[in-house]
Amino acid sequence: MWATGEAYEPYVGRWSRLVAIRFVRWMGAPAGGTWRDIGCGTGAVTGAVLEVADPAGVIGADPSQGYVDYARGHIADRRARFVLADAMQLPFADSTASVAVSGLVLNFVPHPARAVAEMTRVVVPGGQVGAYVWDYGEGGMEAIRAFWDAAVTLDRQAKPLDEAVRFQLCARSPLGELLAGAGLQDVEVDEIRVPTRFADFDDYWTPFLGGQGPAPAYMAGLPEGHRAELREQLRAALPQAADGSILLHARAWAARGRRGRAGKPVNPAT
Repeated sequence: MWATGEAYEPYVGRWSRLVAIRFVRWMGAPAGGTWRDIGCGTGAVTGAVLEVADPAGVIGADPSQGYVDYARGHIADRRARFVLADAMQLPFADSTASVAVSGLVLNFVPHPARAVAEMTRVVVPGGQVGAYVWDYGEGGMEAIRAFWDAAVTLDRQAKPLDEAVRFQLCARSPLGELLAGAGLQDVEVDEIRVPTRFADFDDYWTPFLGGQGPAPAYMAGLPEGHRAELREQLRAALPQAADGSILLHARAWAARGRRGRAGKPVNPAT
């Protein structure tokens, strides 16, 4: 599902980059620190850190060779490098980073508590850990919400695949509890809301054909007739302006916390 940066960028990457800038500013980390971007994907968060946080260095880690290659090819800043790595078993020594962050990843990790524990382990005592995820429910990531509403209307078997059903972590309370469960202190959760403007219906629809994510993966398995029916259902449902553009919004939940200065971070068994 996660392999091609060129297909991911027009689907979600372009919107993640808008959130990433606000998220990195919200983290409020001092300049000159060392960052770890866990599940870096195509480099949205790493790019934001370089742009607004004035770091000494950033290392992005992701298990997808395709995404790591894309990030390396599009971020030339010498302060950044990228490695292949699993979020649940990071190749970084204890207490070696100022900040560890993750964008749009934790709901796709088999054991997110392990990932947050790893992020906590690699930051120094007093260091920061942060993450953001899309809100897939009503009033959240409207482009994806519209897709699943239409898909379920046509196919009741699509309901269990709906990201709002699958990813219970993607809400204010569960995300905050996840960070607190890793032993982080002063945990805060806030929303980040950005506009997602599509030039026309094709600009909205075509990225769903790229196979990068649960909704595109579902659509890839549909017969052509069913896919065409879904396309027309969405065309009728989405709000189009006189010029054909479609203005939606996306909400992400962001959480941040600080590793305590004494004691070891929690290392959950699950």
